[in-house]
Amino acid sequence: MPRVVAALAFRSFLSGALALTCLAAVQPLRAEEALEKLEVVTSDGPHAFSVEVMRTPEQLAQGLMFRRYMPDDRGMMFDFKTEQPVQFWMKNTYLPLDMIFISKAGKIVSIKENAEPLSEKLIPSGGPVLAVLEVNAGTAARIHAKPGDSVRASLFPN
Repeated sequence: MPRVVAALAFRSFLSGALALTCLAAVQPLRAEEALEKLEVVTSDGPHAFSVEVMRTPEQLAQGLMFRRYMPDDRGMMFDFKTEQPVQFWMKNTYLPLDMIFISKAGKIVSIKENAEPLSEKLIPSGGPVLAVLEVNAGTAARIHAKPGDSVRASLFPN
């Protein structure tokens, strides 16, 4: 069953009737020790990032909303626990982002480059995914990421 996930709201549609919207307090970037390592492996080699991993409904709801800065070597990964189609939006997200949709095998399914800040337009994953990696806009082009490329992280098998 698809889930609609946004930097602001996480809505889980159960039986097509119940929508749960979680709003959490704005959190600063996590301390360095709480970040996890991730590599996106493209045609020109591996590209390392330190990422916050969102796992709970509250974390999934929080995302990057209201943040105004993220270092170039950082990102946020959303862990959905099961592979499924998802959709995002940018409501209350001020940073322009690239969204990298990743299968449970650690392969890039699709990429949405330069998602428009503060937009409520839905951005679909283009297929079942286990996770979504959000990075600063322009990153996917800079590292030459494309569908089929690999992502190495604790979430994916090696």
